Amino acid sequence: MRSRSYDSDLTPPWKKPQRPVPEVPADPDLVVEEITTGFCGAVIRTEKTAEGPTVTLEDRFGKHRVFPMEPRGFLLEGRTVTLVRPALPESAPASGTAAQRTASGSLAVPGARARVARAGRIYVEGRHDAELVEKVWGDDLRIEGVVVEYLEGVDDLPAVVREFGPGSDARLGVLVDHLVPGSKESRIAAEVTGEDVLVVGHPYIDIWEAVKPSSVGIDAWPRVPHGQDWKTGVCTALGWPANTGAAWQRILGCVHDYRDLEPALLGRVEQLIDHVTVGFS
Repeated sequence: MRSRSYDSDLTPPWKKPQRPVPEVPADPDLVVEEITTGFCGAVIRTEKTAEGPTVTLEDRFGKHRVFPMEPRGFLLEGRTVTLVRPALPESAPASGTAAQRTASGSLAVPGARARVARAGRIYVEGRHDAELVEKVWGDDLRIEGVVVEYLEGVDDLPAVVREFGPGSDARLGVLVDHLVPGSKESRIAAEVTGEDVLVVGHPYIDIWEAVKPSSVGIDAWPRVPHGQDWKTGVCTALGWPANTGAAWQRILGCVHDYRDLEPALLGRVEQLIDHVTVGFS
């Protein structure tokens, strides 16, 4: 009987020193594969969040996914690497040969004309939401032929969905404010969500909060006492005139591109665009 051969090193695998993994700057258009999901795409942007840095990848179908930039989290040409944020700001002037990008971070298509509107639609709660989506994703939406409309509140969403009559050739996407477990919004969303209707939301009380405080020139969005109108309370706390329309224009004027918005909103809007366009020519 032949005896087994054992490695003379009896150190448990988890205690053995790991081989060093190179750190690679997540420069725009770098193509990598996320190890745990196998999602492969080009770097669109990086973000610094409270949970740590994230990177957004765009695959060959134009789908976006956001991943944490964890150590040993990506493959580059078959090698395990650790992505790190680029040394230079992403807003640094680009060379004359660099690809231009839209306000959402997508590759711009020079000379592209707006596409005839699709049957599918994206609904948002209010006018402010629609204006913000248009400012950041407007170029992308026109190329894709996606129309954004607003509801003026989520209470009538079931009736709106019934009237719209979503189907496989006319998908409906809905962006809801303050979509958190147990809320009124979550109950309404569960009522209408289906194969052709996707309801997603962000955790903010109002779309104003989805704009980074630093972009507006404040330290943080004020905490408004329960029962008080949130927008009015924000104006009061910040010492702004009690005119929410003027306040919104002030906030919107501070938004120049995706970098002025919170990642929790970016991913949701891109998810909706995918829902109403992916799989359609």
